[in-house]
Amino acid sequence: MHVVGIGADGWSGLPDASRAALLSADVVVGGPRQLALLDDSVTATRTALPAPLLPSLGELLARADGEQVAVLASGDPMFFGIGSTLIGLGVDVRVHAAPSSVSLACARLGWAVQDVDVVSAVGRPLSSLHPFLQPGRRVLVLVGSEDGADSVRSLLDARGFGSSAVTVLEQLGGPHERVSAEAGPHDRLAIVALECVADPDALLLPRVPGLPEAAFDTDGQITKREVRAFALAALAPVPGQLLWDVGAGSGSIGIEWMRVHPSSRAIAIEPREDRRGRIARNADALGVPGLQVVAGAAPDALAGLPTPDAVFVGGGVTAPGVLDACTAALLPGGRLVCNAVTLEGAAVLAAMNATRGGALTRIAIERAEPIGGLTGWRPARAVTQWAWRKP
Repeated sequence: MHVVGIGADGWSGLPDASRAALLSADVVVGGPRQLALLDDSVTATRTALPAPLLPSLGELLARADGEQVAVLASGDPMFFGIGSTLIGLGVDVRVHAAPSSVSLACARLGWAVQDVDVVSAVGRPLSSLHPFLQPGRRVLVLVGSEDGADSVRSLLDARGFGSSAVTVLEQLGGPHERVSAEAGPHDRLAIVALECVADPDALLLPRVPGLPEAAFDTDGQITKREVRAFALAALAPVPGQLLWDVGAGSGSIGIEWMRVHPSSRAIAIEPREDRRGRIARNADALGVPGLQVVAGAAPDALAGLPTPDAVFVGGGVTAPGVLDACTAALLPGGRLVCNAVTLEGAAVLAAMNATRGGALTRIAIERAEPIGGLTGWRPARAVTQWAWRKP
C-alpha cells in the first residue's frame, strides 16, 4: 500500500514517485479535502476515509484486498498522520512524504524547525499547550476549528502570557495561503504560531519537578514542593514510562511526572471522589489531561492496572498489602518511592529497607516566618522516604 502526502498545492506539487503511485492505484482513499486535489488523470475509485477512523479502517482495507490501494494524507503522513496509524496496525506501506505543515510554517516565519515546540490540538485538549508556555520559546499549535486561534489567545491571557505574539497560518503552500496576526475566524485546519512572552506577574511553571503549591487546587492533601522534588528525583521520570501514584491526593506527583515529557504516562489511584475531581482539574490546568484517574483504595484498586515502571506511595504505607502489591507489580529495574510522616509509617519503611535494601532518607524542611518583629525558623513535619529499585 502506498501512503501519499499531498499539500495544499495539490497535484502540481507532487513529485513523480507520488504521482506514479496514484496513477497506478485501483482505489484511492482519503479525506474530501485531499481527494478534491487530485488530477482527472487519476482514474482509480475514490473512497472517503471512514469516520470514526480506527474502528472502520480494517473493514475498509479488507474490502480493498487484492487491489492496489493508495491512501492520501495531508503533508507528511508520518506527522500526526495516517501513515503511522497504518504501520501501527501492521499494514505494509510505502510512504511518500510531502513537506509537513510545520516545515512550511517555519519556512514562512524564518524559524529553525529544531528550535520549535509543536503541540497538536486537533482532536486533543488544548490544555496540552500549558507545559510549552515558557518565556522566550516558540511554539506551533495545530488547531482543528475556525476559532482555534482565539481559543489559544484566551488560554494565553489566562496563563499570564497575553503579550505573546500570535500568528495564524492557513492553507500553506496553496493558492489561498494566508499568514496573519489578526483575530477572528480562520481556515478549520491551521497553525497558530506563538512567540511566548510572560507578563511580569505570570506564574512560571517550569517542567522540572517542584511546582509551587499555588499551582494546584488542593484541600491540603498534597506532597509539599521540596519533598515532591525529592520524590520525583528518586522516581527518575523517563519519557514513555508509566507511573502509579497511589493515594494521589491532589495528583501532584503524577502530574509532575507527566510534565517531564509528552510521552510520559501516569495513573492516579484515589479513593475519595472529591479528590478525584480535583486531580482531573489539576491535570487539565497544568497541561497533562491524559492523566488517568482510578477510583478505589490500594491494594484492591491496583488489580488489573497496566504494569508500572515506577510507583509512588504518598500515604497508606501502613495499610496491609499495599507495599507488597506495589513491589510485586514492578518489572525488574522498576522504582518504588514511599513517604511517611508518622512513626508507624516510618517503622514500616525501616523494616522494608532492612529486608529489601534501598535507600532510607529523612527529609526535614524549615521555613523562615515572622516571630513578633523578628524572624525564625518553623519546621515542617519531617518525612521519611524509602526509595527502592527492583532487582
